[in-house]
Amino acid sequence: MSGLGIALLCIVAPVGLVLLWGLLSAIRFIPNNRVGIVEKRFSTRGSLKSGLIALHGEAGFQPNVLRGGLHLLVPFVYRVHIMPLITIPQGQIGYVFARDGLPLESGQALGRTTPCNNYQDVAAFLRNGGQRGPQRQILREGTYAINLAQFVVVTQDGVSYLPLNREEAVTFKRMAEVIAERGGFQPVIIKGTDDVVGIVTVHDGPSLPQGWIIAPTVGDDPSHPDTYHNNFQEPECFLKAGGMRGRQHQVLVEGTYFINRLFATVELIPKTVIDVGWVGVVVSYTGEVGVDLSGEDYKHGELVRQGERGVWNTPLMPGKYAFNTYAGHVILVPTTNFILKWVKSEVGAHRFDENLSEVSLITKDAFEPLLPLSVVVHIDYRKAPLVIQRFGDIKRLVDQTLDPMVAAYFKNIAQTRTLIQLIQERGEIQRLASQEMQAKFAQYNLELQEVLIGTPTSAEG
Repeated sequence: MSGLGIALLCIVAPVGLVLLWGLLSAIRFIPNNRVGIVEKRFSTRGSLKSGLIALHGEAGFQPNVLRGGLHLLVPFVYRVHIMPLITIPQGQIGYVFARDGLPLESGQALGRTTPCNNYQDVAAFLRNGGQRGPQRQILREGTYAINLAQFVVVTQDGVSYLPLNREEAVTFKRMAEVIAERGGFQPVIIKGTDDVVGIVTVHDGPSLPQGWIIAPTVGDDPSHPDTYHNNFQEPECFLKAGGMRGRQHQVLVEGTYFINRLFATVELIPKTVIDVGWVGVVVSYTGEVGVDLSGEDYKHGELVRQGERGVWNTPLMPGKYAFNTYAGHVILVPTTNFILKWVKSEVGAHRFDENLSEVSLITKDAFEPLLPLSVVVHIDYRKAPLVIQRFGDIKRLVDQTLDPMVAAYFKNIAQTRTLIQLIQERGEIQRLASQEMQAKFAQYNLELQEVLIGTPTSAEG
């Protein structure tokens, strides 16, 4: 080979190697189970003025990802970060944190739901007003090609994102811990055999007005799809319907619910069970101020319609109820006959008389015996709300009203009879007591069925 040929070879060979290297560096292979996140090193359009994603060809992270296959890119201009596809297993939930977008508004905890094909279209997310920070929309079962420079995905298996700095790792780890503490990677499952209801507390949206303790039910009508939130599974519909943050009046019953636990947490409490022989008088802490239904002659409080604030005029009949015990209290009232025993050593089945003891008497001939007695009482279920409105509960009625009333009645009887007469005329006294005390019991909306008098005993036993 001549000297000229050798010289040409020395020139052409390096150039060829450079061209070959440039061609090879321009070809990027993306496996089918991964995506390529494109970072543009420089651009004739300059650098980003703000944000993280370059929507107009500027230098920086590009919105679109590269899917599996061979891709030809301009050498030296682009850098490709190979990241895995995001897979959410069946029965699990994925959470998303957006790095770029509009800032959250005052009082807003989570970014609004934005049409973006489940976070797979970064450009649509940003152009449609997507917000930075944790998002309201969750990811359900499936595999997603997500740009992990823009979005951070938190699943039960870990946190997936393209690292940009060390400090943000602490934020994402804490987010994952909060979700795990709330059981947020699995849906809320309420089984029929558990006999529980779910009490929901919403952590986003406008605050409750002053004086409110429970947020009213909104968006529960499926015929209005724009506001039907499907049991808190659609946060945007909930807020559009006027939903507020705080504990909710609406409860969850049997079923499976895919709820964003950053948006709402769920507490399971037992159902309210009213057995046969009882009714439940509801004292509601929430609702509109209602019209008093107790009548002008009733001076001991107000009764209101079901759903209004106060004591409901209609009791709950025997059955199981998905009752929110944070929104009200159910007081059980027996509708079968119950016995009150003025006997210190005996207690009735309902235990309303556990504080009662024999009535201490002073007879006409100055004896001081103790009189054991029993009273059979019935409460009409329709009058149960009146009893609760007046006394609060049955035990308070017995201790504060019936005990002193019955004791005073028999003390008066004893003062007109000797001890022998008290024993000999027990049947007549019992008959008169049943008749005369019926009117007294009726004043308290009670039905006196029978009075049973025992044999007087000495105070020493």
